[in-house]
Amino acid sequence: MILEMKVPSPGESITEVEIAQWLVSDGDYVEKDQAIAEVDSDKATLELPAEASGVITLKAAEGDAVAVGQVVCLIDTGASKPEEAGKEEPASGSKAAPPPASEPEPEAKETKPAQARETYASGTPSPAARKILDEKGISPAEISGSGRGGRITREDAANATHSMGTPGGGSRGETRTKLSMLRRKVAERLVSAKNETAMLTTFNEVDMSAVYEIRAQYKDAFKDKHGVSLGFMSFFTKAVIRALQAYPAVNSMIDGKEMISYDFCDISIAVSGPKGLMVPVIRNAEGLSFRGIEAEVKRLAIRARDGQITVDEMTGGTFTISNGGVFGSMLSTPIINPPQSGILGMHNIVDRPVVKDGTIAIAPIMYVALSYDHRIIDGRESVGFLVAVKEGIENPVEHLMGGDLKRALEL
Repeated sequence: MILEMKVPSPGESITEVEIAQWLVSDGDYVEKDQAIAEVDSDKATLELPAEASGVITLKAAEGDAVAVGQVVCLIDTGASKPEEAGKEEPASGSKAAPPPASEPEPEAKETKPAQARETYASGTPSPAARKILDEKGISPAEISGSGRGGRITREDAANATHSMGTPGGGSRGETRTKLSMLRRKVAERLVSAKNETAMLTTFNEVDMSAVYEIRAQYKDAFKDKHGVSLGFMSFFTKAVIRALQAYPAVNSMIDGKEMISYDFCDISIAVSGPKGLMVPVIRNAEGLSFRGIEAEVKRLAIRARDGQITVDEMTGGTFTISNGGVFGSMLSTPIINPPQSGILGMHNIVDRPVVKDGTIAIAPIMYVALSYDHRIIDGRESVGFLVAVKEGIENPVEHLMGGDLKRALEL
């Protein structure tokens, strides 16, 4: 029986996917539920499992865009495993005698070294010489060999230098690779955000001393009890939620001639995955504790890293937090994640001189940036929002923990 495998729908509104990679070859025997391909949608990379066991015939090539519901391969469910067919062959006496036919092979093998030696013509480097020339970025054509037949020796390579005025022999090739559907969609959305929104960015600096002190004192107890680390993301998520509730315009988006405002906070967290930037969503983050936020961030980050994130887990979101500081970024202007109207950019933490109580002190400072859609968010809301985030981080016990630190950390 021939089974036609069609592209399943990876999610609502997705009508087309791209064959990113076949994990099997044409004519292979596959087991039911075995991953046979990776397919890219404009939101995620998903694995395509075999619907039955049998011999597979591919009907689409890597890089092909295929519609949802289109046949991409055939599976002959009546075919037997190759191992089963191989077990029957030894029973035939006529097939047990091939070894003598292979006896002349040593003569052929003896001729190979001689043929290889004959190929070392003038200008050909020895393996050791080639390694040295590659390290120096010098082409063998630039030097003359002093070895037998003009062969370039190790000494020739060690003494070789670039000729004055002669271009180096380093690689000048180029590679052309087709962008995945996910990367193309990300590019399209970023350009759309720049062109279709009145995007502005406002900045502030945050003293991380209070958060540092809390983490230094309680991070071990927190991890021992809850099994997750007490990181910066839970503090910033809590601070963002407080600021969104104080400035609801930032937790809104434009739909045609209307503005939609939300009474919940679905916080998108930008994480780096194997296929590029992923933005999974923490649903109803306003109802989560510090432990709940850290556990959800860890779960989503692991799923994104392992390529298991689903379209549903990345759909929606009312506001985004992006942490470029983990890569060493000092300052940036993050781009809005449409149709959202705001995104907070976190950056690296550096000890800087600051004035405290009239004296100069050293404090761990992070620059933060809020990019926002000026069509619905005015300067008062944007600056006030960022100040509210700053207040929450600099005084977390009062503003984020209700005055009871241990209760907030569930210790």
